Amino acid sequence: MSTEVFDVIIVGGGLSGIGSACHLERNCPGKTYTILEGRESVGGTWDLFRYPGIRSDSDMHTLGYSFKPWTQAKAIADGPSILEYIKETAAEYGIEDHIRLQHRVESASWSEEDSVWEVKVRKGAAGEEVCMRGRFVLMCAGYYNYDEGFTPDFAGRDQFEGQIVHPQHWPEDLDYEGKRVVVIGSGATAMTLVPSLAEKAGHVVMLQRSPTYVASRPDVDAVANFLRRVLPERWAYALTRWKNITMQQWFYRQARTSPERARDALLKRAQDGLGEDYDIDPHFTPRYNPWDQRLCLIPNGDLFKAIRSKRVSVVTEALEAFTREGLRLKSGETLEADIIVTATGLNLAVFGGVQFYVKGERVDLSKSVSYKGIMCTGLPNVVGIFGYINASWTLRSDLIAEYFCRLIQHMDARGDTSVVPSISDEERERASLPWIQDFSAGYIERAIGIYPKQGEREPWVNPQNFKRDRVMFLQGELEDEALTFGNPKAVGSRADGEASPLKAAG
Repeated sequence: MSTEVFDVIIVGGGLSGIGSACHLERNCPGKTYTILEGRESVGGTWDLFRYPGIRSDSDMHTLGYSFKPWTQAKAIADGPSILEYIKETAAEYGIEDHIRLQHRVESASWSEEDSVWEVKVRKGAAGEEVCMRGRFVLMCAGYYNYDEGFTPDFAGRDQFEGQIVHPQHWPEDLDYEGKRVVVIGSGATAMTLVPSLAEKAGHVVMLQRSPTYVASRPDVDAVANFLRRVLPERWAYALTRWKNITMQQWFYRQARTSPERARDALLKRAQDGLGEDYDIDPHFTPRYNPWDQRLCLIPNGDLFKAIRSKRVSVVTEALEAFTREGLRLKSGETLEADIIVTATGLNLAVFGGVQFYVKGERVDLSKSVSYKGIMCTGLPNVVGIFGYINASWTLRSDLIAEYFCRLIQHMDARGDTSVVPSISDEERERASLPWIQDFSAGYIERAIGIYPKQGEREPWVNPQNFKRDRVMFLQGELEDEALTFGNPKAVGSRADGEASPLKAAG
């Protein structure tokens, strides 16, 4: 059987993978591509997580694609609605026939002679090994390990006689009605789960080691819904998107430049939501400044309402051990439980855990340097999508996909078959900054050492700034001293009219 060859192999069929394929259809028609998705369905995060209340913590006018208006009334959408949006987008752009489900990419080896990646894939439930060739690999596998979430090594875990559940692997038949439930965690997942579980559970305790900033906002965007009534759909979406991006960026800047003012505003809103008699100091007053970690969004103040109704309690204390009946805290207090949910976070993965080999040697991404936060030194023809930690993921994934299409078009025009970031020794010595800066979330800090480094100046930076990124990716020069373009089959300069290998493959 012959090996299939594509212009682009997209790894991952989630929000980024489907969106990137749409950008290829729109901007690079005729290019051959496939989407390799390791799971049995597309959707990524929005298909994987099935826990009660699963929803976005970003508004869908910015989490949605730039080219595909979000038309539902709710701006803070539930997981099934987001999944349907992704599938609908794939159908509209004819992406479905390009998707290969249960195709898990294990490794890729670079053929310098042919300027292609030879990709090893495990296919189907039996794990049959197949090989494909791709001129480019576009990594859209997200940033975390889909196989398992993060769970600390809790003492006495085996003693607990009830059920322990991690949200990443929520049992469909879990019966929590009338039960005592303890949710360990204080991040977005915990704050989504707790009010939803409280609708049926006997009582829910949110056990947190330390508080998180919580912001309440309506799940309906009244301005967006008004604009959609009076303007064409795409105009209304574009205006709402611009409005929400502007507001997001304004508040983020305020939080970084005037942290005390932002802190006071958030704490006042929390106090208002919980009532003047509720002491927010132990449970909703973090020790860090706003946006040192990601804020948690609660639509319509649902968590606050659940606490006021006495269906939910918050306990802020360190956990000492699991017991037969529940949990023992450092203070000696015990929390009895029938079900314990460990909403303790994610395990991160770089480029979906795919192993890359160049000249027969594995590329250690932790020793590479990031080019614009999307490519890595020593790794030709690979672009990776990593969204924002301070705004909606898709804002950046859209920009990177558009940049990727510009890059392909540029290489077509030049007749080049390869591109790789190359860094000088002097610049490499200065490139010692972590992949993500000024963000102290546990899931980032646990894994930051496996990610590429970044430098102090462009293009060796991984900016988390939409305004800056928009200029860099959509208008910036495609050729700079950091990128090396080439065609190993061309000798000297190309003759006029020589066909581009990428064009020929398309």
